[in-house]
Amino acid sequence: MAVRTATPVTGWLLRGSDGRLTAYAPAEGGVVRWTETRPGGPEWTGPELLAVPGLEACLSIAQSPQGYVYLVGVRQRETEAGEVDTDIVYATQFQPGRPPTNWRSIGSPHGPDRQRSAQLGVPTAAVDSTGLQVFVRNSGGGVCGRRQDARGIWGPWTDMKGSHVLDGLTASATPSGRIELLAPASEFVLRWRQEQPGGPVRRVRNVPAKPGACSATAGVTGEDRITHFWRDAVDGELHTLAAETAAAAEAGGDADAEPATASVGGTGSGAVAVLHAVLDGHECTVLAQRAASGLPAVAVCPSGDEVLAAQWSETGEEFAGAPALALDAAGRVTVAVLGMDGHLRVARQRGDAAGLALGAWERV
Repeated sequence: MAVRTATPVTGWLLRGSDGRLTAYAPAEGGVVRWTETRPGGPEWTGPELLAVPGLEACLSIAQSPQGYVYLVGVRQRETEAGEVDTDIVYATQFQPGRPPTNWRSIGSPHGPDRQRSAQLGVPTAAVDSTGLQVFVRNSGGGVCGRRQDARGIWGPWTDMKGSHVLDGLTASATPSGRIELLAPASEFVLRWRQEQPGGPVRRVRNVPAKPGACSATAGVTGEDRITHFWRDAVDGELHTLAAETAAAAEAGGDADAEPATASVGGTGSGAVAVLHAVLDGHECTVLAQRAASGLPAVAVCPSGDEVLAAQWSETGEEFAGAPALALDAAGRVTVAVLGMDGHLRVARQRGDAAGLALGAWERV
């Protein structure tokens, strides 16, 4: 069986409709879940295994404005004839702590072609104003997408073009339901976006860059602003679109203008977690990454000007994968990581200090 690169995603800590946080992690044979016993914690249930035979150890997670959580992954199953079927599957969790729906297949963009389907990348997902959308690197190194309509009915797979795409596509949606998609490639960062919520996801100008595989992420940093980040393939430094480039795109500026990138500072590995939060009355972007030391590192910068995030503060202990960020029921910035022992660890913002000061790490 072909095995995809296990892309460590950052959006695995989510607040549900009842205010409780839930953490998810791919595991052998399914998905592991931890859930707060009450909004704001500190007690949790779990780890609980949501068994999914054949699910690979890679996972994409998306959430709707109603709080519904969509778990999307790749499943491989061996037939009686000894061949392998590969398809993309998803499940929906409507309420925190409740069992998700049965896992449903949305097939493969390569249809019954087993050889090409086995070469699919790790999918990424986002929810626009209409429904769930799933994107995946195809066997030719381009990108394919499939979307639900307002009735929940899936349309056909669409060839979204692109070439030389690496592992680690990342999609995100604004609060109004407008999606942007980023794909790292060998010499560029490829981008797609909806101009209007629910509209077509169209290709926009490439960004010249040398992104590392599995290092890209995107997060909401304003009312209708998504900021993309990726890590340089050579030195591991974080990069993003320069603020003026992003602002020009939002204002419908010159589509032929050369996109400019900027360094965010701080070296490390994997994708960076992104959270929009209000700290001391100011709109901020909180970033969390796995530092070169292997420890969690956190930085705060003004929303829309993420290149000012020069001060990274390391905390906690060495962990695996990528960190996650969320606001808990009390509005506290919450950082979560998976320790080297597989246990969930959580640190929350202290309410008795200015700025972002984290309290003690809790082992769940």
